[in-house]
Amino acid sequence: MGSLAAANGAGHASNGAGVADQALALENGTGNGHKASDANRATPVQQANGSSKAAGKVSPKDKYWVAVDEGEMAAAIADGGEDGRRPLLYRTFKVKGILLHPYRLLSLIRLVAIVLFFVWRVRHPYADGMWLWWISMVGDLWFGVTWLLNQVAKLNPVKRVPNLALLQQQFDLPDGNSNLPCLDVFINTVDPINEPMIYTMNSIISILAADYPVDKHACYLSDDGGSIIHYDGLLETAKFAALWVPFCRKHSIEPRAPESYFSLNTRPYTGNAPQDFVNDRRHMCREYDEFKERLDALFTLIPKRSDVYNHAAGKEGAKATWMADGTQWPGTWIDPAENHKKGQHAGIVKVLLKHPSYEPELGLGASTNSPLDFSAVDVRLPMLVYISREKSPSCDHQKKAGAMNVQLRVSALLTNAPFIINFDGDHYVNNSKAFRAGICFMLDRREGDNTAFVQFPQRFDDVDPTDRYCNHNRVFFDATLLGLNGIQGPSYVGTGCMFRRVALYGVDPPRWRPDDVKIVDSSSKFGSSESFISSILPAADQERSIMSPPALEESVMADLAHVMTCAYEDGTEWGREVGWVYNIATEDVVTGFRLHRNGWRSMYCRMEPDAFAGTAPINLTERLYQILRWSGGSLEMFFSHNCPLLAGRRLHPMQRIAYANMTAYPVSSVFLVFYLLFPVIWIFRGQFYIQKPFPTYVLYLVIVIALTELIGMVEIKWAGLTLLDWIRNEQFYIIGATAVYPTAVFHIVLKLFGLKGVSFKLTAKQVASSTSDKFAELYAVQWAPMLIPTMVVIAVNVCAIGASIGKAVVGGWSLMQMADAGLGLVFNAWILVLIYPFALGMIGRWSKRPYILFILFVIAFILIALVDIAIQAMRSGIVRFHFKSSGGATFPTSWGL
Repeated sequence: MGSLAAANGAGHASNGAGVADQALALENGTGNGHKASDANRATPVQQANGSSKAAGKVSPKDKYWVAVDEGEMAAAIADGGEDGRRPLLYRTFKVKGILLHPYRLLSLIRLVAIVLFFVWRVRHPYADGMWLWWISMVGDLWFGVTWLLNQVAKLNPVKRVPNLALLQQQFDLPDGNSNLPCLDVFINTVDPINEPMIYTMNSIISILAADYPVDKHACYLSDDGGSIIHYDGLLETAKFAALWVPFCRKHSIEPRAPESYFSLNTRPYTGNAPQDFVNDRRHMCREYDEFKERLDALFTLIPKRSDVYNHAAGKEGAKATWMADGTQWPGTWIDPAENHKKGQHAGIVKVLLKHPSYEPELGLGASTNSPLDFSAVDVRLPMLVYISREKSPSCDHQKKAGAMNVQLRVSALLTNAPFIINFDGDHYVNNSKAFRAGICFMLDRREGDNTAFVQFPQRFDDVDPTDRYCNHNRVFFDATLLGLNGIQGPSYVGTGCMFRRVALYGVDPPRWRPDDVKIVDSSSKFGSSESFISSILPAADQERSIMSPPALEESVMADLAHVMTCAYEDGTEWGREVGWVYNIATEDVVTGFRLHRNGWRSMYCRMEPDAFAGTAPINLTERLYQILRWSGGSLEMFFSHNCPLLAGRRLHPMQRIAYANMTAYPVSSVFLVFYLLFPVIWIFRGQFYIQKPFPTYVLYLVIVIALTELIGMVEIKWAGLTLLDWIRNEQFYIIGATAVYPTAVFHIVLKLFGLKGVSFKLTAKQVASSTSDKFAELYAVQWAPMLIPTMVVIAVNVCAIGASIGKAVVGGWSLMQMADAGLGLVFNAWILVLIYPFALGMIGRWSKRPYILFILFVIAFILIALVDIAIQAMRSGIVRFHFKSSGGATFPTSWGL
């Protein structure tokens, strides 16, 4: 028991709010028109010039940070751009010494304490239980090493804040045009049921409405299911966006995903037409409700439409699915047929919104047909493209990574933007300036050219207020990634990430690229499409002038069809050294690692309001499936040719350590499960495993645990976290280590022996719930075998507490026995506290009243104590059962904790 395992266990307000905000408050039934909801109130961040006066009150997240690049900024101002260099587009901040130095010192002291602890334990082996001693020693060594690997990556946290005002000053032109580089945005979806279509369409709407030059960004939806539902839904979305996007521009709406915007309480008005705001908003609310009804109606409209066309065609056999223009849908049909079913259909590219003109187009004034006045608003929309790659039963389609690589090639032939952002289907743009923030890092003259990607944190809506299952994962996003930001950069987490296109092509960064090297060194590396290969060099020029996408003539469509074929990647480097990486569950982490291994760096961008947001799996089982996929893929990476320990010299040594920790962490569960099940031995064999001499052991343990808590408290301060964030992280680490990580270890063992391994289930997203039961899925219980280990751990520790109570009642223990048992009870109770969210999830709707779980635990303790008392009474001869076969029952001779 007693071991190191216990220790590791919205923009600013405007003065124009006035009438519009108060009227909207009355409309919404709230009494205060100026009060924004706590979850969405924007807090000022340190400005790019380092002045907190310009920002007003400094955010608590920034109070312990100080700018460290004053000299560079002064030099940049002095040269005035006369040397032709690009400006400095972000500020760099580090943790103040008042926190950073104690943080490093405490980490060093804890390391020394751990070393001394191991030395002492080696010199004082526990001779009466050597097998337990060896397990404990190996486990403690592993926990000590993994703690060190985790800690060293956070000893130099760095925060970088984009200067959006300077970016606008340098790149936006007085005539309304812009010199900002082009940007392609990728969205991926596959199933309109598990990934509800309303989320995907909201994501697309928010991208179309983003505050980025309309003619400089395009949106690509990859539908890997080839479903006409998504295509027709995209048509409806384009129609609705023609109203929504100008509405957002006119009134400076935030956020620009309508589902999220209309779910908010009032926010300060920052637009330029407060007199029109209430009426415009009311009209858009009605339009959005009708839009959602049209999306829902597609599930019945499309079958009816197809029945009419099939009846008119009079064909027998398979019934086709028909598009609104009277042509057959080339993708998956409602009734699957040959070449029109899931996993077998032709490739599809449909341009729903063409590339806009370069000059602003003002809308129409209000009229009887449309009460919205857009006469002073640019109504252009960015380019919108639907993609569904070819599928064949004879090919391995490589899931999400394969779909994104097809997007990469198709977009290269259409828009070929030098920068790319990718989203999951349930994520949306929460801050309309997020694209500009990412571009600040890419265009900065210091590390911009060597930056492969900019990672934004994942934030989620509709998570329960206490974040029971640690969906926000704030310790990772707000502490670990800031630590990596001070090395070679954060890891890629799969969504909300801006890429440099040529970095994905496997090109070396400028710092490692000789001047005479050819970017396109081998056509076989990229495939046989000459059009695609010729697009690579222009993509490397981030400052090139924008070119209109080619007309979709027959030759262009033939090229697009070619790069979408299943066989295109045969004999190439796609999925290995080009594009997103294949044959692993965590293609995101491995892709980011490959870029770091090649010498690229990455940047972390955290802004207020949050750049992007999405939907989290708030059901316990779905959350555990998500963690299983991550942990299983991480171990696959560690035991593959992508192992961080095998990377070349371009990978920063500290970055190598961080990746080693991020990929090997599930192994900890092998030892942790042993510790959590040790109470079984206490109950049935009477052994209480404590290293002796007891007082010295406890002293070391208390020091190590106390230092862990102190380090955690300091980390909370500089990372801007709360105590609840830190507790949830600890709790879900234990839950994952008992319920999920053992399965991940079993998976990699099977893989190492050449077997198939465990199948990773895709995470189903939360379905929009009614306001009367907002967190209904939180209380749903979905059975899965991986729940059993954690249930066993709960049962064992509950039995240990109950049995110790029973023994204490009738045992007549000495002071030493009481001390031993007391420490054991602290350990057992602490484990139950850590697994508490899991236990709540297992009691379903009863968990709405958490005190019920406490009552159940107390009842279990009493019942087990009574059973133990009865057993002790039988052992002492007060009660004795007799059996014909043996003449009496026999019991263990030692029962004390």
